[in-house]
Amino acid sequence: MPVYHAAPGTLSTREFGPFRPFAFCVIRVSLRAPELPTDPSTLDYEKYWRRLQQVGLNAYEARSYLVLVGHPRFKALELAARARVPRQKIYEVLDSLVDKGFAQVVQEKTKLFSAVEPGLAIPAYLERQREAMEKHLAEQRRLGLMLAEDLKRAYAEGQGAAGTLDYLRIVSDPSQIAAHYRSMLEAVSSRYVEFSRPPYAVDPLDEQLVKQAAERGVSCRLLQEAAPIDDAHRQRIEEYIALGIGVRLAENLPMKLAVFDGKQGLVSLLDPVKTRPAWTAVVFDHASFGEALEALFEQWWARSSDAVPGAVRAGSS
Repeated sequence: MPVYHAAPGTLSTREFGPFRPFAFCVIRVSLRAPELPTDPSTLDYEKYWRRLQQVGLNAYEARSYLVLVGHPRFKALELAARARVPRQKIYEVLDSLVDKGFAQVVQEKTKLFSAVEPGLAIPAYLERQREAMEKHLAEQRRLGLMLAEDLKRAYAEGQGAAGTLDYLRIVSDPSQIAAHYRSMLEAVSSRYVEFSRPPYAVDPLDEQLVKQAAERGVSCRLLQEAAPIDDAHRQRIEEYIALGIGVRLAENLPMKLAVFDGKQGLVSLLDPVKTRPAWTAVVFDHASFGEALEALFEQWWARSSDAVPGAVRAGSS
């Protein structure tokens, strides 16, 4: 609201004739609203104003909420002046604060607004944001999977004429490597072998599809690079062995590889160019190449050691 400042003065005899004795006040009108309090004993407004915006409020909402926090209640236009929000925007701002759970309406003769206690408002708002994000991501995933299925058919039709290297594919994105790995693991029908070493796109010791493959009768063997085993990994290895999954350790595995049914799989090699450890995978569908990689696996398996000595395999007496 306007702030009025008064300064004493006197009438000029030359300008106002006989009214010389009368004193008067010069009224100066300032349309600038008062500054928000900056007294450290109340609130560090600049800091909290920025933090509220990081949480999800816009600049007007954050200022309005901070003013409401420091006072019991306000009329809308009073709050607009205190919070430096344009009068034409204040009702939109207050409606948004009410919707987000930061303000509440006090119904009396005149509609008044007050702050919701921060210990309730902020956690509840963040929880609603989390739920909305999870719902949005779930819907994106559903639509994405439908789109992928539709485009797979178009891709298969478009790639009908086989090229000379269609049985090989280079993949460097970890999420795509993981998708190829899981797709082949779901489809494997007789045998699956793997060299496993970090960093992982998928850790086979923490992958339910490995257990599911073993449960449907697939022969599964994992050769882990030797490293200290913590209690959690030891427990998972024992669970795998109990399901009939072979797990052994070997020093300095030359690469990461997984072969499914002896004819398809992937080989991952450390990228020698990047300074951070990164794997580039070759995804293949080639029986002779798969056979050669299985022979390499058998050589390393023969000179490896049990991951958990004395663990009992399924079917052992």
